[in-house]
Amino acid sequence: MLYYLFRFLERFDIPGAHMWQYISFRSLAALILSLIISAWFGEKFIVFMKRRKYHESQRDPSIDPFGVKKTNVPTMGGIIIVVSIIVPILLFGRMRNIYLLLMIVTTVWLCFLGFLDDYIKVFKKNKDGLSPKLKIAGQVIIGLVVGLTLWASPDAKINETIITEQEQGKVVAHKSEAEKSLVTTIPFVKTHNLDYSGAFGFLGKYKNAAGWLLFVIITILVVTAVSNGANLNDGMDGMCAGNSAIIGVALGILAYVSSHIEYASYLNIMYIPGSQELVVFLCAFIGAMIGFLWYNAYPAQVFMGDTGSLMIGGIIGVCAVIIHKELLLPILCGIFFVESLSVIVQTAFYKYMKGKGQHVRIFRATPIHDNFRKLDKDLDPSSRFILKNWPQRQFHESKITIRFWIVTIILAALAIITLKIR
Repeated sequence: MLYYLFRFLERFDIPGAHMWQYISFRSLAALILSLIISAWFGEKFIVFMKRRKYHESQRDPSIDPFGVKKTNVPTMGGIIIVVSIIVPILLFGRMRNIYLLLMIVTTVWLCFLGFLDDYIKVFKKNKDGLSPKLKIAGQVIIGLVVGLTLWASPDAKINETIITEQEQGKVVAHKSEAEKSLVTTIPFVKTHNLDYSGAFGFLGKYKNAAGWLLFVIITILVVTAVSNGANLNDGMDGMCAGNSAIIGVALGILAYVSSHIEYASYLNIMYIPGSQELVVFLCAFIGAMIGFLWYNAYPAQVFMGDTGSLMIGGIIGVCAVIIHKELLLPILCGIFFVESLSVIVQTAFYKYMKGKGQHVRIFRATPIHDNFRKLDKDLDPSSRFILKNWPQRQFHESKITIRFWIVTIILAALAIITLKIR
């Protein structure tokens, strides 16, 4: 809203009004405001929740090698995050931008979905929360909405790269007009692009429609997978918030270079007009994550709950799809991917062995971060563990959290440099 106000005031030569046209100014302003809101509102929220005893059930101290009890800690901290994101975006964003609108819808929808889950756990005293099928359905719906909107919206266009041979070598330029495209960035490949419709060449004139159908399906899979990965990663104080802030920085860099035609030409990636508004959104997202860490760092004063974790994963997934970098997510969100994979492998292997009359597990505990803090005395005596001696000792959760952050920093850096490694 302020963007349009000051652009109007610029006509009257109001000092400083021209600053609002710069993406750097609005992005940093959004980051600072989100930090302030999360710090101020976070304290009020925690006091409110404690006063009314709206807190998560006692967490099992046995999984902590130091036996730390976490009782009477408020949950639903995702409300702090969503407020810290939405308010700066409404003030500093260009609300006519289709990408920004999609990010807002994704944020609100998945926050609401997670809130329902936490509401059932806290107020209905049902530890199972929302049905897994309903959770998946909610994630599929938002993935479908995002995919179909990017398909149908006339504003969701890109300028593909054109490589020409000249005397001084290859020159990268972009098509003069933006157009609908199914091209996405693929890491470690020289041409750097993958066209979804290319797999349907045998369909002739229908290959483009089939390509868009595949794109929508991939969007649904990306949103669902990353959302659930972030949800599984939210198991230690500061874990999910810290990892997400780092991923947000990397996505912000990728969104910025995609929105800048000179940087896009230099990196030989597609130019996406309008994606600069994602930088504003991601700065608000980063500020909200860092501000939330003020209260969520060990020992946590508040848990984000599914209200926050489902929303965070959805934001990351949708943003990557919009800037056509969804194939970088297995690298960028490597921690989320491993967390999800560990649960899938553990569950599938246990069921397979149980069918043979044996109780065998691979890891000591999953998601994988719990494997590093599970005590020997707390392992199921009726089960055999293939990796029982890995690790050879247990770690404090703050050490595990920081080490996971370090791994995410490395993965984020790798995801960015893949733009040059081909």
